[in-house]
Amino acid sequence: MRAITYSRYGGADVLELTEQPTPKVGPDSVLVRVRASSVNPVDWKVRQGYLDPLMDADFPVVPGWDVAGVVERAGLDTPELAVGDEVYGYVRKDWMHGGTLAEYVAAPVRTLARKPASLSFEEAAAVPLAGLTAFQTIERSGVTSGQTVLVHAAAGGVGQFAVQIAVARGARVIGTASTTNHEHLRSLGAEPVEYGDGLVDRVRGIAPDGVDVVLDYGTPDLVETTRALLAPGGTVASIVEAAARDELGGHYVWVRPSSADLDALTALIEAGSIRVDVAEVFELADSAAAHRLSEGGHVRGKVVVRVD
Repeated sequence: MRAITYSRYGGADVLELTEQPTPKVGPDSVLVRVRASSVNPVDWKVRQGYLDPLMDADFPVVPGWDVAGVVERAGLDTPELAVGDEVYGYVRKDWMHGGTLAEYVAAPVRTLARKPASLSFEEAAAVPLAGLTAFQTIERSGVTSGQTVLVHAAAGGVGQFAVQIAVARGARVIGTASTTNHEHLRSLGAEPVEYGDGLVDRVRGIAPDGVDVVLDYGTPDLVETTRALLAPGGTVASIVEAAARDELGGHYVWVRPSSADLDALTALIEAGSIRVDVAEVFELADSAAAHRLSEGGHVRGKVVVRVD
């Protein structure tokens, strides 16, 4: 099969289009014919070796954890899925090797769910990692109707999902972003505020009593602003700063594969509560360019790679 691989850590130039063996399929896995994948910031961080202290790498590594495709072959015990099912998922395993930037990926059924019918494969591939990250931080922090939620980096890949999920739960959402993204955040249901100096005063100006929940997807001064803005009894969840747990008594979240959570996202998508923003679609052979675009930042929407 055709696959993007790298045989050493490094920049996007280490990515090559190669021929690799079709993956074996374990008893609780299925072989997915990949139609699309997407590039997340963690993908280029993995490629550069930042996760090497946490996860073994079996070179050559096929990168990528997001997938949307069709079940080609089922394992010995996979009653959840059958050949021909359209699926999407966050196929993170316990080591780095057989990823989703390939024609096929072997995926444990716990990492997959049926693809939302209303989405194209390219749109569906943009959902799993970012959507699950947003959903699980919101679940962990217990966002409910009537609360005021502050979302840091609200216009980013994860932040956009978080805004929409929190709004769907009936929360009031305030989102930090550059002014160029304010109108976009309003269209998602958030009240935008500019990040940077004076953020606390700007948030207090529209939420004098503070906020009930802080969701952090990237801010340089999480501890200071949270202490200044969090209402009594409130909580914070971060995917960036362990200080959210260690200093603020909240949650430090590392996203997990979950079929049930993907099903919950699918329900929100099919209800029209979540829309998916794809910034650009690349072909498999151009995966290095996709990585460079993601690594450069300042991309609104997901960078997607079409495989088939």
